[in-house]
Amino acid sequence: MIGGRRYRGRFAPSPTGDLHFGSLYAALASWLDARRHGGEWLIRIEDLDPPRELAGSAEGILETLAAYGMESDGPIEWQSRRSALYADALEFLRARGHAFECRCSRKRLAASGLHHGVCNAPPSTRHRPAAWRVLVPELEVEYVDAVRGAMRQDLWRAVGDFVVRRVEGYYAYQLAVVVDDAAQGVTDVVRGGDLLDSTARQIYLQRLLGHPTPRYLHVPLVVDGGGRKLSKHYASAPVSRQDPLPALTLALELLGIDPDALPRIRQPATLIQAAVPLFDPTRIPRDPTLAL
Repeated sequence: MIGGRRYRGRFAPSPTGDLHFGSLYAALASWLDARRHGGEWLIRIEDLDPPRELAGSAEGILETLAAYGMESDGPIEWQSRRSALYADALEFLRARGHAFECRCSRKRLAASGLHHGVCNAPPSTRHRPAAWRVLVPELEVEYVDAVRGAMRQDLWRAVGDFVVRRVEGYYAYQLAVVVDDAAQGVTDVVRGGDLLDSTARQIYLQRLLGHPTPRYLHVPLVVDGGGRKLSKHYASAPVSRQDPLPALTLALELLGIDPDALPRIRQPATLIQAAVPLFDPTRIPRDPTLAL
């Protein structure tokens, strides 16, 4: 229990390819933090972008996590099956004047700059499908990250009005993750530093929708020797299911756990359980990136 609420964390991968080391690192951080608080750890599949998804990758990710000793404490949630919840949230925002239709193209946006409550698309585009954006007032969002410390973002100047439903009809990540975290009772979000910039938008949506704000912990972004994020986009090599110990040991070390303090255990599930009392978020590097 933390602050009267039972700890509940989650890992939410997108099924766009195999699990790579950067995602394993973030998943392990989330799992360890949940276990050290005696809490629950859930898995949610963020399958909101069908054109980018690869058949079978969700199942492969779940099998890989299991091979590394991490399985969900509850049913797996699939965002593709939760559209009605997102539609209700968008209608809530629209009815209160917090969301508006927008038909601006990316080219027009690049030329005109950020939105501030006005769609600048010409009248000739009125017949086209529209995206929906959240209206952002002049606002600075402040929060505390468990690794980075005090954070602040000028949401109005840095981001402007942001999309919550895309022109293709798909609900945007920013809205879906807020709705799902609230519906699942998530108290703590532990994830990669590449999502740090999204946090202020999500906190703003939480406030508009009347949802509680979780605690946040962003681990450094793992990059290759060229400074590129380890991701499916750059075809980073997937972690091995057959020989998980090398990647697992490295991930634990990058989370600030002394490998010499770990027992000589070959079973991944037993090894990460032994790592729980050794995990201390204050030992996670504060650097934005970690190069392999």
